[in-house]
Amino acid sequence: MDRKYRVQTTITVRFSDTDAMGHVNNANIFTYMEQGRVAYFNKLFPEKKLSDHYDIFPFILANIKADFKSPAYCGESLIVGLGVVHMGNKSLTMEYDIAEELTERLVATGSSVLVMYDYASAATYPIPDELKARITELEHSQR
Repeated sequence: MDRKYRVQTTITVRFSDTDAMGHVNNANIFTYMEQGRVAYFNKLFPEKKLSDHYDIFPFILANIKADFKSPAYCGESLIVGLGVVHMGNKSLTMEYDIAEELTERLVATGSSVLVMYDYASAATYPIPDELKARITELEHSQR
């Protein structure tokens, strides 16, 4: 896959990911995007456990969309590449490419908007400076 994204993760399509037509069900593309976000958070905070991410990066998923390009099938290895393409005051936008690993056939593209959210007060808040700095460092690091 084109290395335009600093974070990539590999997913093997399971039988349970497929539908009656034999290809990956559209809803699972969003799950693959979620797995990509987990890989991204792990890269941002390698010193933290996954369960700690909710304390340092609490957000709501305000928007998510996908464009389906080609079917994927059970047993295929998919590469999910993703990155932050825009940071606002309280939100950030991520873009995704999902491709079959061997042929690099594009399976789907997508985007999501994440908004920083304080669950205790049920209110949005600005992206913390440390988080902005880590995202900027990751996105501008050498490939």
